[in-house]
Amino acid sequence: MSGSYVINIGRQLGSGGKEIGEKLAARLGIDFYDKELINLASEESGLCREFFEKADEKASQGIIGGLFGMRFPFISEEGAMPCTNCLSNDALFKVQSDVIRHLAAEKSCVFVGRCADYILREHPRCVNVFISASKEDRIARLCQIHHIDEEAAEEMMEKADKKRSEYYNYYSYKTWGAAATYHLCVDSSSLGIEETVRFVEEFVVKKLKL
Repeated sequence: MSGSYVINIGRQLGSGGKEIGEKLAARLGIDFYDKELINLASEESGLCREFFEKADEKASQGIIGGLFGMRFPFISEEGAMPCTNCLSNDALFKVQSDVIRHLAAEKSCVFVGRCADYILREHPRCVNVFISASKEDRIARLCQIHHIDEEAAEEMMEKADKKRSEYYNYYSYKTWGAAATYHLCVDSSSLGIEETVRFVEEFVVKKLKL
């Protein structure tokens, strides 16, 4: 791990955080992980990816309830394990955390969301970034991506921010989106996506002395 480093990106929905992360990873020639973590956590645990999708970036309280029920046995190649191994968001978070730590120990990479900055808080070479944007820009981007009207985009945005902040604050005991939580907070509306990528890259290079 001596030469490797990680960049962890928190983001408001519609801020372009994922796109910025992807382009940053491409410019630096390192791997990028967002939804891919769900597949990896599923493979690592032998659990259906649907469990991870349902729990993705949601805090613990009652998320698996309803459709799956509050108690569900872990399924592995050997069949169902004892029901005492309850499927909970906390258990899924631990599996995903192990995957993130394993990847970060192996190579340099960019992680988007999923409390990666908190999970990797002991990593000697990391940069934690939060991407925000103006309400107008976020709504416009969501309308374009999802082909929805402004009212639906605003509702989607508010729900996602609430979900992400509850998830982050629950697992990290820190405050999602607060400047003190990160090394760098950037409003992508100020510079645009491409310039924000370059700005963050310059910060990373200077901070880590790459």
